[in-house]
Amino acid sequence: MSDPRGDSGDAPASDPPSDGVNERTGAKTRKRKREIGIELLAHLEDESLSLPEAVDRIETVTESPSLTREILDTAEKRGIIVREDGRLRTRRGGTYVSFDRQVAVREGDFECRRCGASISTGHFVRFEAGELGPFGSSCVRKVTGRES
Repeated sequence: MSDPRGDSGDAPASDPPSDGVNERTGAKTRKRKREIGIELLAHLEDESLSLPEAVDRIETVTESPSLTREILDTAEKRGIIVREDGRLRTRRGGTYVSFDRQVAVREGDFECRRCGASISTGHFVRFEAGELGPFGSSCVRKVTGRES
């Protein structure tokens, strides 16, 4: 089974290598992951969610606390979210994940990025900055805010 947190084709939003061997690739990966995290926040169907709920979703992109902060700060600067009293309000207006167009379903041997369960059907969310996944069928809905 491929490691969904590794830098394989199955997990394009994986964390950059921490050994610093290839800083240029690491910087590109960090930037791509930042943009995927921002797009994830922009496409949430929840009008408002707690900071821990938002961080839970961002952790499907990265486990790096500094990158998580960077994603939140950049999303706020771009007007995608507003932070108030430990909650995030998301910008509404039709920017949600279209399951027909933006979610690719693939058969294989995967591990869900959200819950870690072994899955044979992976759901991958396609954003402009890259693809995020794999997720199980219920986790992809939770990550995008379709289900609580």
